Amino acid sequence: MSRERQTIDRAAWAEPDAETLMPDAADGAAHDGQAMHALLSRLYPICRSLTGPGVRETLAILREYLPLEIHEVPTGTPVFDWTVPQEWRIRDAYIQDASGRRVVDFRRSNLHVINYSRPVRTRLRWADLEKRLHSLPEHPAWVPYRTSYYHDNWGFCLTHEERSRLAARGDEAEYDVVVDAELVDGALTYGEYYLPGESRDEVLFSCHICHPSLANDNLSGNAVAAWLARHLGRQPKRRYSYRFVFVPATIGALVWLNARRASLAQIKHGLVLTLLGTGERWTYKRSRRGSAEIDRTVAHLLQKSGHAHRLLEFEPFGYDERQYCSPGFDLPVGCLMRWLPGEYPEYHSSADNLELVRPETLADSLDFCRSVVDALEQNRTYRSLCPHGEPQLGRRGLYRAIGGEDGRADLERAMLWVLNLADGEHSLLDMAERTDLAFDVTVRAARLLVEHQLIEDCT
Repeated sequence: MSRERQTIDRAAWAEPDAETLMPDAADGAAHDGQAMHALLSRLYPICRSLTGPGVRETLAILREYLPLEIHEVPTGTPVFDWTVPQEWRIRDAYIQDASGRRVVDFRRSNLHVINYSRPVRTRLRWADLEKRLHSLPEHPAWVPYRTSYYHDNWGFCLTHEERSRLAARGDEAEYDVVVDAELVDGALTYGEYYLPGESRDEVLFSCHICHPSLANDNLSGNAVAAWLARHLGRQPKRRYSYRFVFVPATIGALVWLNARRASLAQIKHGLVLTLLGTGERWTYKRSRRGSAEIDRTVAHLLQKSGHAHRLLEFEPFGYDERQYCSPGFDLPVGCLMRWLPGEYPEYHSSADNLELVRPETLADSLDFCRSVVDALEQNRTYRSLCPHGEPQLGRRGLYRAIGGEDGRADLERAMLWVLNLADGEHSLLDMAERTDLAFDVTVRAARLLVEHQLIEDCT
């Protein structure tokens, strides 16, 4: 296989039907939440990794919902300081006791084997086998998720309850150990969906597709991203172009950045979407720039939403925002989530399952992502057509006939601020931040003033 990036023939993938791509516009939040959870349930059993059949199967399912372009990058391809690894293909893995019972079985849970374990077929005493095992003493009924992507290693994960039962049999007990897998020259696979808009300036949404049966991390991000892309695809008009990427963590993001290096300047806003299926509180980690428009937009919307939230400064730890925000790129990409990685107890364990992720939380996450997109689309700059003194709003029906009358105070205040700051330099977000008015109220005020020919769009 050539070392050049390969694009899989789109005709080889089943095209989504019209009903899938264009669902009933009247579908409500409850329906969206259930539908996203149904997609998540289809993806959950698949054994994913950085590379291999699980990633391809995942993208094939996502492609039933979105017309993804699928790319493959061959093993050995240099990518900045990294190299695309060999492809991992696993068929089976188990630990079997003397009676023939599989005490640890990959077929029951793909978390039972350390991801990227090299092939093994041996018999070991417990004293030697235990060194290869991982469990969670603080959560004895859960199986941990562990990886060994870039190290020649192997091992198993199991509940601490099972580990204790095996330990009780003594150091001399023997077990057959099998990891039926192979590491071969193949490819890294990722998916991309591009929606053109009026401008070539892009909004990037990214989520990782390399985790196996973990529902919140990050199948929730995949489901929300897919539904957000469907929502945008139904819009008759888009100011920005939108790009959705579904990539293996770290190496996948770097591969994508390398492939798009010549056009990265077009990315004006971006979000990594992850951990969106459970939790009441929102968490937003700002981009490396700290005050990019996406950072200010998400912060303003969260502050006005009434939801519990926290705003965090950028740090080079977490998800793929650290690749997009590395100093050589410094893209305006933040990370939108409800938890920090490792913060909720079920993180990277078998307890991060379908029951943990709630349809109503997925729907709420989708709704907030839509509001972020709406704000980016509507954040324009205006110039006053009546800059000398305050125009008479009353005779245009834009001001209360009786002073002190309630009900329109915020809108009227917003109109006065928009008129005052419509100097061709202040955006609507600038105005909303300065006045502490909600962004949507500022947008309504600007639209009314445009209708009455008091300001003009000069974006």
